[in-house]
Amino acid sequence: MHRIATLFALTLLTLVGTAAAQEHWTEGPVWECSAYRTKPGKFDDYMTYLRTNVAAIRADAKEQGLVVDQKVFVQMPSSPTDWDVMFCTAYKNGSDALDYDPEIEAKWNAISAKHLKTDDEEAQEAMATPRFEMRDFLGTNLMREVDLKPIE
Repeated sequence: MHRIATLFALTLLTLVGTAAAQEHWTEGPVWECSAYRTKPGKFDDYMTYLRTNVAAIRADAKEQGLVVDQKVFVQMPSSPTDWDVMFCTAYKNGSDALDYDPEIEAKWNAISAKHLKTDDEEAQEAMATPRFEMRDFLGTNLMREVDLKPIE
């Protein structure tokens, strides 16, 4: 249900944004940003986990053209419910960000199998489980990057 609402919102944003884009900006990639809050005393452990298990997978996915760009942001939280780690992934367009494609999934699976040294999905899930004890997921947003046009 969440994915349908997100798709509807992105479609509406695209339709409204397309008219405005003609005058104000040119459209760039669609960014999917997911926010997390590390649990007390777990920030360094989480960063080590990411460097060990995630960084190479993300770099390989970008190198293979599955994504346009990827960024990791950290910040000092301003409240107990604020994020301290955010992952952002840029896709060429909204459909690349939202639509299921079995060929792309197969490429992601191959990358994961290569770096995690197993193609057994249950084993991969078991390797990923420790991250849940180090952080809480706060949410995901989809955003369109735009380049503002100069006023002539």
